[in-house]
Amino acid sequence: MRIALHQPDIAGNVGTILRLAACWDIPVDIILPCGFPASDKQLQRAAMDYGGHVDVTRHPDFDTFAQARLGAGARLVALTSAGETRLTDARFRPDDILLMGRESAGLPPELHARAALRVRIPMARGFRSLNLAVATGIALGEALRQTDLFPHDPPAAAT
Repeated sequence: MRIALHQPDIAGNVGTILRLAACWDIPVDIILPCGFPASDKQLQRAAMDYGGHVDVTRHPDFDTFAQARLGAGARLVALTSAGETRLTDARFRPDDILLMGRESAGLPPELHARAALRVRIPMARGFRSLNLAVATGIALGEALRQTDLFPHDPPAAAT
């Protein structure tokens, strides 16, 4: 399981996603360009001290990302408000890559077409989309639950 962020706009969202990825031991691919400098203070603030504990790879463009990641059975799963498959109906696999679009524009049509599965998170009528970091957490949590890839906590000590 991996997270891929396509040209993210907001440093704080990326930082929050890096923190989530560190806590769940999930690698992150960032497909450039980003709408902020990599040294952005908001990114560092949101990631806190977790940023150094996540495997992050930056790719100069989608084709370079695809060449590096979309082999050996990996499946691209686009998270999109235009997805045909509800999150609750999606069947995730351990080798899935969850592709998230830009906060300002989502995923371009050509990337929708490249995805093997296009998933939407159900929302109340009249709303466009969730925050990128929130949507990533919801979708990743469901994918990890289905594939039993959540980290296994050690048993709590008896008190």
